[in-house]
Amino acid sequence: MKTTLETIGIIHSPFKEKFGIPRQPGLVPEAVATLELLPPYDRPEAVAGLDGYSHVWIQFLFHRTMREQWQPTVRPPRLGGNRRVGVFASRSPFRPNPLGLSVMELRGVHCDRGVELELGGVDLLDGTPVVDIKPYVPYVDSIPDARGGFAPAAPERRLPVRFTPQAERQLRQRADGERVRELIRGLLEIDPRPAYRGEEEGERVFGMRLHDFDLRWRVMQGRVEVLELAAGY
Repeated sequence: MKTTLETIGIIHSPFKEKFGIPRQPGLVPEAVATLELLPPYDRPEAVAGLDGYSHVWIQFLFHRTMREQWQPTVRPPRLGGNRRVGVFASRSPFRPNPLGLSVMELRGVHCDRGVELELGGVDLLDGTPVVDIKPYVPYVDSIPDARGGFAPAAPERRLPVRFTPQAERQLRQRADGERVRELIRGLLEIDPRPAYRGEEEGERVFGMRLHDFDLRWRVMQGRVEVLELAAGY
């Protein structure tokens, strides 16, 4: 049986590439995005009552991996990227059907121009197609004694983050500088480097596309040093 999924909305997030996106929703509350509903789903009555909930389930498409072939086993970052588990025991984007599911904080419902949802703690690439929205209902969706398999707890925010004078100057020049500073700190504290090189330190400079700049940093002596917010890319 063939089923057609309709894109009901598009995510507008600060993440312009896959590298650096939090590996799970909620890990970086400072990561804020907007979900823009598309016609004919951008009607205020379609979200009537949704503002009574603090969180929502977002079902979306892994649109950047849709051309990749799925595999029965994957290498989860939580296992160092060197051990394999079954794809159905992971949240890998390389799945038989490229569907994802994330729970996010609902920070606002705006209906002044179409319909937009303001979301917090996002883990989605800019431009991600959304296929459904459902309210998070605590009495059924929260299971306190559930087991977490090989990921029993959230990763620690273990790396202190320092901004160089150049990065500080670039932040001060932005109208959203303080908000961007907290987002950068939240992203880098949990160490976005590939799992298999997570302990590597030295002169290597890492970069990720964020908002309208290229964030560049390195890890030295157990801490992150933010080098610059390079303009444009």
